[in-house]
Amino acid sequence: MNINYPLKFQPIYKEKIWGGQKIKTILDKNFGNLPNCGESWELSGVSGDVSVVTNGPLAGTDLNQLLAEAGESLMGKRVYAASPNEFPLLIKFLDANEYLSIQVHPNDEQAKAKHGCLGKTEMWYILQADPAATLIAGLSKNTDRQAYQALLANNGLKEILNEEQVAAGDVFFIPAGRVHTIGKGILLAEIQQTSDVTYRIYDFDRVDAQGKKRELHTAQALEVIDFKKHDQYKSTYQDLPNQSNQLVSDKYFETNKLTLTRSLQRELLQLDSFIIYICVEGSGSITAGTSTVAIKKGETVLIPASIATISLLPNETLTLLETYVPHAHE
Repeated sequence: MNINYPLKFQPIYKEKIWGGQKIKTILDKNFGNLPNCGESWELSGVSGDVSVVTNGPLAGTDLNQLLAEAGESLMGKRVYAASPNEFPLLIKFLDANEYLSIQVHPNDEQAKAKHGCLGKTEMWYILQADPAATLIAGLSKNTDRQAYQALLANNGLKEILNEEQVAAGDVFFIPAGRVHTIGKGILLAEIQQTSDVTYRIYDFDRVDAQGKKRELHTAQALEVIDFKKHDQYKSTYQDLPNQSNQLVSDKYFETNKLTLTRSLQRELLQLDSFIIYICVEGSGSITAGTSTVAIKKGETVLIPASIATISLLPNETLTLLETYVPHAHE
C-alpha cells in the first residue's frame, strides 16, 4: 500500500487526577463528559490506545494497521527498518490543572531489561501558561543516591529540584533519567518516544476518588535518575518567520518550529521519515499533490514518508511544530 495524502486522526482523551478544561476551552477539542481531561493523545501506536484515521479513503484504519500494510510508505525505509513493529513517536497535548507527580523515565536499555519496551525521552512546547506557572526540569545542584534518599525520606526533595517559570513558546527537552514534572496552570504539546513507562517519585500525598494514593516507584527511580546538575534546562532557539527553526535535535526526534505568514513549500523525500505537524497557533492547510487538509490550533497531521513535497498555507498566521526521525544520530 502506498499512502499519498496527509492523515488526520481521532484524538484519544484521558481523564487525569491533575487534569482540567483547557483542552476544551483553549484547543477547542470536545472530550465529552470527562470531568478533568489531562491528556489528548494525538498520534499513538501504544497498545490499547491506537489512533484511528478520520479522513480520506483510509478513514477507520488504525495506525498499527497502516504500519503493517504500508510499512516503508508510511515510515520511510530506514525508520521502518529500525522500528518495523511500532510507530516510534507519541504525540500528546497535556493540561496540568494541578502539579503532575514528580517523576522520571528509564532509557531504552533500562526499560528493555525491566519492562520489555523502549524508554522515554520527551520534549515539551508550552502553548499557554497561567501567570507565575512553573515546572520542574532536572536538578539545581549535583547530588548522589544517598543524599537524594535522605531528602526524599524527609520531604526535602524541593531543595535539589530545578524550578523554572514558563511562558508560551518555551521549550524543554527531557531526556530519560531527568527528574521532572509539569506545574499547575500549564498547557503544552509533548513529543516523546512511544513508551508509557513512568516512575513516580512523589505525588504530593494526593488521593483518588476512592481515597487511595497512587503507587510510587522509589526503588526503580533510584536506578535511573541522572544526579548531575546541567547548565541549562530550557532550550534556546531562533523564531524567524516563514522558515524552519530547530528546537530539538536528538536521535529519537528532530523538532522544528515554523511560524508562517505566507505559503511555504517543504521538500521531504530526503528525510526518509514520516513528518508530523502539530498546530500550536492559528490555522491553515497542508497540500500534498491533489489532496489538501485543513489544520487549526490543537490539531495534528501525519505526512507519510512517501510524500515528496508539501505546501503549507496559513489562513492569516499558522504556527506549526514539525517533527520526524532524523538521519544524523543513527
